[in-house]
Amino acid sequence: MRGGFLKTEKDGHGIETDGGFVGNFFESLPEGFVANALALTSPMDVCRLSLVCSVFRSAAEWDAVWEKFLPPEYQKISTEAEGGGGSASSGSKKEMYLRLCDHPVIIDDGNKSFSLDKRTGKKCYMLAPRDLSIIWGGTPRYWRWISMPESRFSEVAELRTVCWLEVRGRINTSILSTNILYASYLVYKPSSDIYGFDTQPVEVSIRVNGGECKTKSVFLDPEASRLDNNVGPGRRTGIFNRLRWMGTQSSTGSAARLNGPRMRVDGWLEIELGEYINERGEEGELEMSIMEVKGGNWKGGIVIQGIEIRPKGF
Repeated sequence: MRGGFLKTEKDGHGIETDGGFVGNFFESLPEGFVANALALTSPMDVCRLSLVCSVFRSAAEWDAVWEKFLPPEYQKISTEAEGGGGSASSGSKKEMYLRLCDHPVIIDDGNKSFSLDKRTGKKCYMLAPRDLSIIWGGTPRYWRWISMPESRFSEVAELRTVCWLEVRGRINTSILSTNILYASYLVYKPSSDIYGFDTQPVEVSIRVNGGECKTKSVFLDPEASRLDNNVGPGRRTGIFNRLRWMGTQSSTGSAARLNGPRMRVDGWLEIELGEYINERGEEGELEMSIMEVKGGNWKGGIVIQGIEIRPKGF
């Protein structure tokens, strides 16, 4: 009975018989009614339902549908975006939605980017390196600020060499979408001479309003997760940390190797820092950190684009 409705007829004895399908039920629905119904679903559902019939396909293009998936502040964000990349007055609401999904806009004087998750329409942010707290970030001997054409921000932070790695990012939870599970990610690239991260994991954590800190160990070196646990300490490790390494290989290191980075579609690497459920969107501060201060070894050779906060995929 999909796509139509059943007509019943009565025979000469007054008994109802199957008269077959008449027309197409969905095609008979008013387009405005369908559009209002689609607006109560999700962007993914709208795309799927547009395949049902021509009425659904046409209703799925209505501005009234896609405006429901745009955040209330989308016009302000688009108008204030650097470079005017998201003009609020150009194109349909569906085009605006897809533009905000595929082309993050730079906001907050270049300190953040804003985009939408294509599946859900929920808000995504990335904190630029200049919006992060980086210990020794202002010392050229340890960190260098450079431009990269593949970065969405005008500057990225290149780690030259440190023995104390500490990077922190903060965002107000009230600007995030509500009733959604978020995850935060360090977005970075290893340089050709990355060192010190192959045998020494870093600790990443996330917490809200200074509360309980959820911490785990990860490896930033993409090759580290493929190394055998019996591999010895890498180059530039030093005699002190070689002795430390011999006595500290444990299940923590094994687990950390499983928490390696993954490649993004934009060519950068990302590694998850933690999860956060934003239930009611109340005022608060989400703090994320990347630290390696226990090993005592020198490390360098990564370029940080930022920390991204986005809905976690299911």
